[in-house]
Amino acid sequence: MEELKLLKQRMENERPVEWSNFPDINLYKDQVVAYLKRQLIHLESEGQLTPAMISNYVKDKLLPKADGKKYSKKHLAVLTEICLLKQVLTVRDMGVLLQEDAQENNPESFYTNFTAILDKVLSETASKIDISAENEEILDLALEFAVESYCSKLACESLIALIREKDMLSHPKKK
Repeated sequence: MEELKLLKQRMENERPVEWSNFPDINLYKDQVVAYLKRQLIHLESEGQLTPAMISNYVKDKLLPKADGKKYSKKHLAVLTEICLLKQVLTVRDMGVLLQEDAQENNPESFYTNFTAILDKVLSETASKIDISAENEEILDLALEFAVESYCSKLACESLIALIREKDMLSHPKKK
């Protein structure tokens, strides 16, 4: 089936750029939106980044403010992370995973780890796709991916709750 072949190829080959391949110059908001369209695998136009979303991420303190009106490599990295994570997490939960501490200390290292994890999981997922599968096998595989997503979400939410609890204990004044 051609659609399965294309999906498998995209999951095997499409990846966000490495930190070193981000533009060397800072970008304006509209340029950031255009750039981020190429960063993640999208099946449709749904979930695409808009200038208003960037402003909201700054207000929600997920994204640092722009330098003047320009966005740096750090902004591109954080926005790449947000665009992926927003598919499965709340803004509050994303905030826990993208804590300022992790980003401030070494955003390049954080992004490199993030993309390594993404690469590993995309490759594992692609390896499960049988391009010669028939309808019933496709149904079973879709069901398996849905159940895996559910289980992963449960585990992720529990881990985030533990992180949040630990953070509250070590920083009692934080909200």
